[in-house]
Amino acid sequence: MMDSFELNKLIGAFLAVVFVMFSVSLASDTIFATHAPETPGYAVAVVEGGGAGAGGEAAAEGPSIAELLQNADPAKGQAVFKPCAACHTAEKGGANKVGPNLWGIVNRPVASHEGFSYSAGMREFSQGGQVVWDYEHLSGFLKAPRSYVSGTAMAFAGVKKPEQEADLIAYLRTLADEPAPLPEVGAGDAAPAEEAAPADAAPAAQEAPADAAPSAPADAAPAQPDTQDDGTSASPETAPATEAPAEQPAAQ
Repeated sequence: MMDSFELNKLIGAFLAVVFVMFSVSLASDTIFATHAPETPGYAVAVVEGGGAGAGGEAAAEGPSIAELLQNADPAKGQAVFKPCAACHTAEKGGANKVGPNLWGIVNRPVASHEGFSYSAGMREFSQGGQVVWDYEHLSGFLKAPRSYVSGTAMAFAGVKKPEQEADLIAYLRTLADEPAPLPEVGAGDAAPAEEAAPADAAPAAQEAPADAAPSAPADAAPAQPDTQDDGTSASPETAPATEAPAEQPAAQ
């Protein structure tokens, strides 16, 4: 049985440890004192004029999915698809797994594959089958599934590199009896070119009257007489002849 002396030593040692720890804590608080900021949080510098328009311009700097698909490689896309094969089948008539079969996915109505139970978020996104998996929707969804379709059950984080994303979509395009046509490039650039044409044509239209103004009296001068010297009327085709005035003085 432990005597009182041993018990006193243990209690004393415990109290000494507590005292040392408490002293160290007080000393550290004194040396490394922390002060609460006047305003909680961090100040974020915002550039004036950087609203939604600036964000749209920044997003539009990179090539579009239509441009990337022109040089995309389906073979590389098949390699990118390998992790997707854990949840999806790609062959025609393939079974549904964690995700639906992807044969004919391009331009297929969203949340429409037979026999698969879609999440509520995906069904809402489909708008009753009105939305289809075109190239733009595939690009947005594969880039960040949970951000693009709120409430989707797809756990895939997304393809971050635009080139790999285009290769993957190019591979998905081949999963069909008749692959869908590639999107046209330059449709968005044609409108500015057409709008610029009237601006270029305006100076030419303004210069035309300036060039025509001096020549109008010279051409119109011979056309003023309604009759010829022999009393016959002049036809509209013969009236503006420019050599007639030069020959008439010689005849007189």
